[in-house]
Amino acid sequence: MRVRDEEELAEPEFSMAPMLDVVFQLLIFFMLATNFSKAEEEREIEVDLPSTRSAAPPEPAPEELVINVLRDGRYVLAGRELARGELEEELLRAARSHADVPVTIRGDRLVHHEDVVAVLDACGLAGLSNVAVGTLEAR
Repeated sequence: MRVRDEEELAEPEFSMAPMLDVVFQLLIFFMLATNFSKAEEEREIEVDLPSTRSAAPPEPAPEELVINVLRDGRYVLAGRELARGELEEELLRAARSHADVPVTIRGDRLVHHEDVVAVLDACGLAGLSNVAVGTLEAR
């Protein structure tokens, strides 16, 4: 007659590691596959909105100002060549209509540093703080 060992009667153990791997894979899949809704998509839904007498139409987003600083120190804004004083006036006018108007300064790589700093200074004096400097991606 054969006697069984206590080890043979022990319950089998299950490893949780493979199940955790599958759960994390599913979690990553669903995070990447989720389509986060944007406000523009919400506005496309057909809704019959009520009217009011006090409502005002939404202000359009300010259009970006692109200032090109040419190699010889000339300034070009919206296809027009401007003197430094004219540029400052245009920036003040833009700041009065929209204080958060984005400004991109595109300075030629061989332009004098002083000319780009003058544009930055004019933006600061006009109260424009959403300023970027245009660059190219390194090759």
